[in-house]
Amino acid sequence: MAQVMEGWRLTEEQESFRKLARELAEEKIAPRAAEYDRTGEFPWDIVELFREQGLFSLVVPEAYGGAGTDLLTLVVVIEELARVDATAALILAVQELGALPIVLGGSEEQKQRWLPPIASGQKLVAFALTEPEAGSDPASLRTRAERRGDRWVLEGTKRFITNGSVADVLTTFATVDPARGHKGIVAFVVEKGTPGFGVSRLEEKMGLHASPTAELVFDGCEVPDDHRLGEVGEGFKIAMMTFDRSRPGVAAQALGIAQGAFDYAVAYMKERRQFGRLLAEFQGLQFMVAEMATQIEAARQLLYYASRLIHDHGYGRLPAEVNRYAAMAKMFCSDTAMRVTTDAVQLLGGYGYVKDHPVERMMRDAKITQIYEGTNEIQKVIIARSYFS
Repeated sequence: MAQVMEGWRLTEEQESFRKLARELAEEKIAPRAAEYDRTGEFPWDIVELFREQGLFSLVVPEAYGGAGTDLLTLVVVIEELARVDATAALILAVQELGALPIVLGGSEEQKQRWLPPIASGQKLVAFALTEPEAGSDPASLRTRAERRGDRWVLEGTKRFITNGSVADVLTTFATVDPARGHKGIVAFVVEKGTPGFGVSRLEEKMGLHASPTAELVFDGCEVPDDHRLGEVGEGFKIAMMTFDRSRPGVAAQALGIAQGAFDYAVAYMKERRQFGRLLAEFQGLQFMVAEMATQIEAARQLLYYASRLIHDHGYGRLPAEVNRYAAMAKMFCSDTAMRVTTDAVQLLGGYGYVKDHPVERMMRDAKITQIYEGTNEIQKVIIARSYFS
């Protein structure tokens, strides 16, 4: 396992969580990761494992049943899980993503109602913002919210919603008037089983086969007003504040994928012979390994630094100079994951391209980290704007 620089040593508690996550990953998850990928079935056994070990508590503040740990602890755990299976890591990352709008925009009563079962893992939560015509431009969403007395009626479609088909609770965004842009957006909590809410399809994807990506339909879906998070017009702010804090989770997933592919490729090179020599003895291949290792370590340092900065600013609106590091970490870690997994496949040659070895799966899983939670092109916009705001 790579070590961080002296000034960035993890605390005893963080190391304890890292050790727990690594043991669970290697003993319980890794042996079945290929099967999850092959069948595409959602791994409920991993959900139960996380419940038993209290890992879902990492995404919720202590006052509402959470563990009271910092963001870096969650990042470390996601990283370790992703070393063997990106889907397992995503379960935890999405639990944070879906819970954050309640943490950031919910009333005390709403937090007391929904966060404890999210912290225990009794309820899975998803984040429903993206639409067929509103991905990188979320202010253009078209799902309508019309108020009728003490209730709201939702009409529209959401697309590419991770865990949308298995979640018990969905933090959902709609607009009272598309012409108002981001000023018309409202956030709601929609519970599974609400009449008028349904799953219309599941996507067939390049990677993350066992992680369901759903299209959701709201057809006359009635939601009580006490399920509204914040005021009318605050939904966009809640969504953006959520992304500021959830991007390190995706960055950690990407970093873990890269580390897992790197570890496997190095171990393979120590055993595989060509031209009468171990692959590890060829200088050209050593240079590839050196570049991969440096990229991974640089990504880790940036991610850990961003996580500490964000945690130190609590749950308020992050200043631009802090938000930029969340964007930098997400962009750099995901780009690193794509480069490293591609190189790992190359180092294994033909064996890297077949499903007998996990680097093929890791390469497919890595690609989405450059796209979801804000494409890397959007991250570049955020980073650049932070220097001119």
